[in-house]
Amino acid sequence: MYPVDERDKVVALESVSQSSVGAPLPIVLSDEHKILLAYVVEDTAPDWDGSSVRVVDPSASGEPLALVEFSSYSSLMFGAPNDEAFAGHPLTNRGLHSYAAFQIENSSWIRQLMQMNSVHHYHKPERFERLKHFVFAFHDSTFECVAERFTLSEHEGSLKSLLSVMQSRLQW
Repeated sequence: MYPVDERDKVVALESVSQSSVGAPLPIVLSDEHKILLAYVVEDTAPDWDGSSVRVVDPSASGEPLALVEFSSYSSLMFGAPNDEAFAGHPLTNRGLHSYAAFQIENSSWIRQLMQMNSVHHYHKPERFERLKHFVFAFHDSTFECVAERFTLSEHEGSLKSLLSVMQSRLQW
């Protein structure tokens, strides 16, 4: 994890589909140029009383799904913290919380990556000015990356079937 300072600002990405609060089952697939993140979208029935649990697995069909494609990325992290330990994330006191997506403006992580790269003979600081820090907080994991941009598409089906779409979008 990266240390943060007073400049980091958390901004919610309202246009991003909310992940399932129970079982988003995120999948990350990447090469050196692109990251693909797929997950189950929250789909709570309006009459749900909270007394039952809907079990979803990667083969379940008819699920609402999101596919996020990050282009020109620099770095990624996927794993801890989960929703029960999310208070330990260094940006929670800035508004970062579980089950949502965010962009971190003035990111310490990006500044750290730029400083690390500054030893390179052909270092270009302007390349880092185009980068953005994104956080997708799920039930059992957190995904973070530094990339220039992302696109979001919505799908219906199974995560297992969406995996073949993801594989076709990589350059291998």
